[in-house]
Amino acid sequence: MKNIYNISVDEIGGKSKDLKDYKGKVLLIVNTASKCGFTPQFEDLEALYQDYKDKDFEILGFPSNQFQDQEPLEGEALNEFCQINYGVTFKIFDKVDVKGEKAAPLFQYLSNKDLNGKVNSTPKWNFHKFLVNKQGEVVDYFYTITNPNSNKVRTAIDKLLAK
Repeated sequence: MKNIYNISVDEIGGKSKDLKDYKGKVLLIVNTASKCGFTPQFEDLEALYQDYKDKDFEILGFPSNQFQDQEPLEGEALNEFCQINYGVTFKIFDKVDVKGEKAAPLFQYLSNKDLNGKVNSTPKWNFHKFLVNKQGEVVDYFYTITNPNSNKVRTAIDKLLAK
């Protein structure tokens, strides 16, 4: 598998979304949780999204309950929490597994160098971030502790947008 474009993910409500719909955009794909010490990163992710959303950039949020049950919400409550508490306007998808045997196909691809050709980095906690170029290839990742609004992340995004 050379890119994410043949993968589909589930939107909240169960509708399937083809990732090929994001062709030509730089993506930051993040596993999220509403009851985590890093949950305030939603605010930083939204600030980043507001700065770049008109420049072929998208953030895709994937809630996961795999780290100490820190995502108890289901369905529309996931969206509502993000919008009400952090003003999130970027896309939040349905809850998924991001590691292990039941990991969603997207996270299998993102985490496994044998599949993506570039990165071996399974999420170790919530708010692990994967950077995907305009060709749908994962090119980098950022650990939970890296603020999404940091110069490191912005510089990486700027480089991909300039290509």
